[in-house]
Amino acid sequence: MKIKFYAHACFRLEAGGLAVITDPYTPGPGHSGFDPIEEAADVVIMSSATDAFHSDPSHVRGEPVVVNALELPPEGTEARGVPIRSFRAYESKTFDYQSEFGRDPDANALYHFTLGGLRMLHMGDIGNPVAREHLDALRGKVDIMLALTGEHATIALDDLDDAIKAIGPRVVIPMHYFNPRGVLKIEPVERFLDRLPPESITRVGGPELELTPETLPSDAPHVYVLEQSR
Repeated sequence: MKIKFYAHACFRLEAGGLAVITDPYTPGPGHSGFDPIEEAADVVIMSSATDAFHSDPSHVRGEPVVVNALELPPEGTEARGVPIRSFRAYESKTFDYQSEFGRDPDANALYHFTLGGLRMLHMGDIGNPVAREHLDALRGKVDIMLALTGEHATIALDDLDDAIKAIGPRVVIPMHYFNPRGVLKIEPVERFLDRLPPESITRVGGPELELTPETLPSDAPHVYVLEQSR
């Protein structure tokens, strides 16, 4: 699988002739501040349909199937051969979105999908501890976890640590952390990395990484830090 980090919570994952893009943001000044994606995908998965930082596929090329994780049945669905299952959550139960952004707290979802023989978990935009029933359902079933590490309106790092321990991914890739091109005042990725043994971290030095089931690290969980490319 080829993994490319665009920005925020948006990745492009490609394997077996299929490309999946996760949580596309609204690009440009006055919005996210990030550049448009302008690359093609077969499937776009969104953790929300109302959050402009996670739900704008308009700048994805091609004719992708767009999946709103909140609309999936409990058993999940399949989009162009990619099995997807969602785990409903709240962006936040306490953050005052009405006064800050003029909208009510949004429902959100983590989502799990399999591509290129690798089981992926994207944490969406969850702002609370992951529910016990979700942890139980995901335990031992995640190879690569795309993890929220910017705190503030998203999951606290202590709660993230608990989720990683409970789920047991082989690889953790940080996302949703501070980017000087962005507009959100969230924490830098170092806040998360400083909590970890240095030997468990690989700084890739760019936005792209390639992994296969055979090349997953044995010192799990191993953290790969990608640079945001947009």
